[in-house]
Order: sequence, then structure tokens, then C-alpha cells
Amino acid sequence: MIKIENLTFEYPTQYALNDVSCSIKENAITALVGPNGAGKTTLLKCLSALLKPYSGGITIDGIDVIENPREVNRVLGFLPDFFGLYDELTVHQSLFYFALAHNYDHKEITNRIEEVVERLKLSSKMHEKTGSLSRGMRQRLAISQAIIHRPKVLLLDEPASGLDPEARHLLATLFHELREQGMTLVVSSHILAELDEYADNLIILNEGKVSENTILTDSSSTKSKIEFSVLFAEESLRAQLEQIERIENILIQGNSVTVTFNGDETEQHELLKQLLNAHIPVSQFYLKRANIQDQYLEIVSNKE
Repeated sequence: MIKIENLTFEYPTQYALNDVSCSIKENAITALVGPNGAGKTTLLKCLSALLKPYSGGITIDGIDVIENPREVNRVLGFLPDFFGLYDELTVHQSLFYFALAHNYDHKEITNRIEEVVERLKLSSKMHEKTGSLSRGMRQRLAISQAIIHRPKVLLLDEPASGLDPEARHLLATLFHELREQGMTLVVSSHILAELDEYADNLIILNEGKVSENTILTDSSSTKSKIEFSVLFAEESLRAQLEQIERIENILIQGNSVTVTFNGDETEQHELLKQLLNAHIPVSQFYLKRANIQDQYLEIVSNKE
């Protein structure tokens, strides 16, 4: 859905993006992460045609963003970190205005607004002024404005900033719904834990470059992290584990053991049987779900 090739953008004192190349697949939620100043916001602004890069190319849904920025606006929605709302307009008036701005058919605007406010749980606020809304409600309205024209791609810069835990959970649920309806989402955030609720893929930016070890989560992979505890760890434990097929990256810390195991659930069951048959005194055995924070820290540490 999105293809970025050799993208470069320079501010007076530094490169914000330095020869960035990557692709983002259709109908997925991609997390864009990295430290402050890594270039995440600049990249989103280039994707949304708000900034013109010095060199390189971007296509979204087959459209050249640099050559046809107006055409890209038809298939794109963007929620910046610091979004602006018209405080004196009601929720209905705001959405009506944005629908008109996207040349939405007058006959369909009312129905479309009703669809969006119901999805974003704004129906009860339809005739309230925007200035009276809570932070969470304002965030929902901003997202409503960004998707009023049914875009294929939605870009969001720190969408959960300032939201309480309940509002963040509702936001994650919304993102799942939008993906299920065929939308492609790119979400920039420095709060890695919240991305675990909805992100499918991971792209890491650092100092204006895509990390060398950028990983898109592969749901078809059979590799997993398995942790188990033993009643006591004998000196021969590592040697015993190294003899078991499919086990990699053995880490023993006291009585706790973590391994990478290449196998499905049936093979994980067989692994436990092998451990017990080898008289390894296993007291706990469980699958450790790899999260985005773990992946990020592993990639950064490997790079260093």
C-alpha cells in the first residue's frame, strides 16, 4: 500500500530523514517507533504531502505523493500530534465541514456522519460545541474528521497522547475495527506498551534512518520464546538443553531458563516431555509472548 524509496529530508542543522526506504503492507496496522527526534513525525508529514522531501519517492495506493499530492488526499487521512479543532462548531458542523472539504456527495453526507459518530461513540455529542468536549472526545472527533471521506490509509502521530487508560483501550478497539474494514493504519508512538494492543508490524526509525534490523511481525513464524523454571539448576543443564533439537538462544538465570523454540503447539508439548524424560526438574513451563517493547530493545541492543 505504501512504498518509500531513498527518502531524504533535511532541516538546517540536521537530516531528519536520511535515505529511508521501506514498504508498508495493505490492510495492517504498522507501528512506527523510535526515540525522540528519530524522524517519525517528519516521515508522516512527507507521506501526507505536508512536507516535500529533498529527494526520493513515495507512492500510496499506486499514487505518486510528490507528483500528485491532491490525488493522494482522496485516499489518505492524517491525525497529527497537535491537531486543531473548531471550538465554536458543534460535532455535526465540524464533520459536515470536513465532508464538504473532501467533496463528499451532499446527498450522502448526513448518512456518513451518522455512521462515523456511531462508530466513534460520539452520537450523544452531535450538537455540543467542540470546545466543551473532554480530551478523549476531542481525540475521537479528530479521528472522525480524518476518516469522514473513507480513506484507504490512516496516518496517526501519537494518537493516545493525553488519554486515560479507558480511552486508550477504546482507541485500540477502534483501530482493530478500521483494519477489519480494509483500512491500512500507520501509528507513530513512543509508548511501546500500548502498541501491543493493536499493531501487526513494526518499523523502527533512529537518527533519520530505518533500523538495519527492522522487523515486520511474521504471524506465520513458528519460532517462540519459552520460559521454564527448575527446582534446581545443575551444571549440566545447558549441555542437556543444547542436545535438544529446535532449541536456540539458551539463557539461564538462576533457576529460570528462557529459550527460543522453533515449533508449533504440538512440538512444544513434546519439548516438555523431553525435558521431563531427561530428568530436568521443571516446575513451571509457559510460552512468553514477544511484545513490541521486547522486539525494539532486542533490535537496538543487537545494533549496538
